[in-house]
Amino acid sequence: MTSIMKHMKKIFFCGTLLISTLGLSGCVNKKEDGSKLNIGYFNNITHAQALLMKSEGSLEKSLGEDIQVNWTAFNAGPAEIQALFAESIDIGYIGPVPAVNANTKSDGDVQILTGATKGGAVMVTHPDSGISSVYDLSGKTVSIPQLGNTQHLSLLHLLDEYDLEPVSDGGDVNVTAVANADVNNMLERGDIDAALVPEPWGVTLQEQGAELLLDYDKIYMQGQYDVALVVVRKEYMEAYPEIVNAFLEAHEAATMKFAQDEDACLKIINEELLQSTGKALNENILKQAFERILVNTALNKESIMGFAEISEDEDFISDEPEASVLYAQ
Repeated sequence: MTSIMKHMKKIFFCGTLLISTLGLSGCVNKKEDGSKLNIGYFNNITHAQALLMKSEGSLEKSLGEDIQVNWTAFNAGPAEIQALFAESIDIGYIGPVPAVNANTKSDGDVQILTGATKGGAVMVTHPDSGISSVYDLSGKTVSIPQLGNTQHLSLLHLLDEYDLEPVSDGGDVNVTAVANADVNNMLERGDIDAALVPEPWGVTLQEQGAELLLDYDKIYMQGQYDVALVVVRKEYMEAYPEIVNAFLEAHEAATMKFAQDEDACLKIINEELLQSTGKALNENILKQAFERILVNTALNKESIMGFAEISEDEDFISDEPEASVLYAQ
């Protein structure tokens, strides 16, 4: 990749975040408030513990009436990072790639606290695409949900393994960002040939006629990579370690509940999705999706550093973070 191309990619990926961070700089030094815990999350099934905890009010019960818990839903990692930088949220469920970016851009002020879920992404193709292996992606167009996100970096790793390169790096695989809800129409029209998507979109697209090219355990590290984890503002954690510990206990309890009675948990999070977004998932699709998602708090640090290496190679970050500042101690 030429230095100019890399520079342009970095501007595209980071520009909005940096501008917003500068615009919010006046808020960064506000006094910590120990009467509140502000949590960010997505209405995504990979943020399973957040959906379960929010629905049941388990964290609120654990912390008691003196501490107010506020839940804020985000649609994309950069917006949640902005909220962390502005101290609008203290703890956030987020993907590993934006977590690493937040850590490096904050000089270690945003740290990875614990894991949440692993895997949960597949690659699908149109039945008439002629694609039967990753090698066949040469000369094709592949979509990912967002440039610079976990699926994008997973795809870049896959292409490298098969000696392929995206067009942006001088290769012949065209990588394009497509909203998950638009992938089926794009496949049908022939605008894209394949898509690497998170669940429940993988199962949904298969139900709509797409063919599975790579299951979740063939994408990256046998599906044991962190797809969602939890970050914390270091300043808040140091000021209120007892609140953060209470959160960790509730997060772990929610994880254990999934292990003990997944069916009951899936009903609860589906009800939460209905309440929050106005739309629940088909129960069969939800059940199949969780066959590809591991609800687990153990961090796969090898996978996180793998994403960090790719991020540095692609100029999304200037340097890989040190473990001593990346993870909450």
